[in-house]
Amino acid sequence: MRLKEKLAVITGSAQGIGKAIAELFAQNGANVVISDINQDNAQKTAAEIAQKFGVQTLAIASNVTKLADCENLIKTSIDKFGKIDILVNNAGITKDNLVLRMTESDWDAVIAVNLKGVFNCIKASAKNFLKQREGRIINIASVVGQMGNAGQINYSATKGGVIAMTKTCAREFASRNILVNAIAPGFIRTAMTDALSPEAKEALLSAVPLKRLGEPEDVAKAALFLASDDSSYITGQVIAVNGGMYM
Repeated sequence: MRLKEKLAVITGSAQGIGKAIAELFAQNGANVVISDINQDNAQKTAAEIAQKFGVQTLAIASNVTKLADCENLIKTSIDKFGKIDILVNNAGITKDNLVLRMTESDWDAVIAVNLKGVFNCIKASAKNFLKQREGRIINIASVVGQMGNAGQINYSATKGGVIAMTKTCAREFASRNILVNAIAPGFIRTAMTDALSPEAKEALLSAVPLKRLGEPEDVAKAALFLASDDSSYITGQVIAVNGGMYM
């Protein structure tokens, strides 16, 4: 039980990578707050995890683009559990297109969720962590934030920004024993990749030395390491989970 009696708040955790992280944390003894923009999905996931792993869960609908929502997420979590030990900033969206075809609204939407959303959640939780003089913040970035990707100028900009924010916050918070790290997944098997054509999947795999897509659980295992005492001397780092796609 590497996270026994810890409290983890995970954004965008009703499904996909966020849900996998929540499940693995719960399996290791953590109580979890499932935060998602869709309250029904959040409640369903929270109930499943509570029943399966016997931990306490809470579902909170939050729009991470709104600071007030993020402040409410943190306050409600503290009111119920008395503390927050781990924050995982996982919520994110894509609206892909080539530069010349991308609309201003698609740029703004992705920036608001993927970049401003991370800032909002860190800002909302910072006082709690500083008062406790300990905590873990784990930001989900992406391999495209490291290497770029055609058709994803907005997404890659946000994920590169998340990496820079991670390093800045790690420096700001280190004196209070608050560790801030990022995970940069590569191509992970999700509902989005499952919908791709065989040809598109083959094109993806050709760029991955391990010749397979990652699983959400692969990212979750990296998050568990960063959330646990095993990583007590690690901060400001980016853990790549990409099958060797970017080295």
